[in-house]
Amino acid sequence: MKIIVVSDSHGSSASLKKIMKMHQNADVVVHCGDSRGEMEEIKMLYPDITYYEVAGNCDWGSTLPLTVTFELDGFKYMATHGHTYSVKFGLGQLCYAAQEAGVDCVFFGHTHYACDEVYEGIHLINPGSCGGMGASFAIVETKDGQMLTNIAHLKNGLFK
Repeated sequence: MKIIVVSDSHGSSASLKKIMKMHQNADVVVHCGDSRGEMEEIKMLYPDITYYEVAGNCDWGSTLPLTVTFELDGFKYMATHGHTYSVKFGLGQLCYAAQEAGVDCVFFGHTHYACDEVYEGIHLINPGSCGGMGASFAIVETKDGQMLTNIAHLKNGLFK
């Protein structure tokens, strides 16, 4: 199973389109907030993909949830923007919430800095910001009970 994780696109549908064009074979796309609605076009372009989205601090008036949990291919995930867990000041609150939810992996954004690490048995993935210069996103692939993760970057419209 292939999961593409993005966050903080802030209206940059061009970056999202580039990412999706390269990863049309994704099974799932997770947007961790601050999307300003540009995911609607992506959903229309790729209707066979499953989508999970959460609201970020810049998604004023959004009806999206602040946090979602879901299970895929034997792993339990949580997605959130991160602002309600104060992720700019550390990951303690987020890790506690993940432990309480019993998840294997947390996707979050808000900081615009990518990270891919394991803390107390929970995989923490922030894809960074997929909007603007230095755009980044995460690729998560699961197979045979294993989870492989990668942070990828857009540079001058190309992946580096």
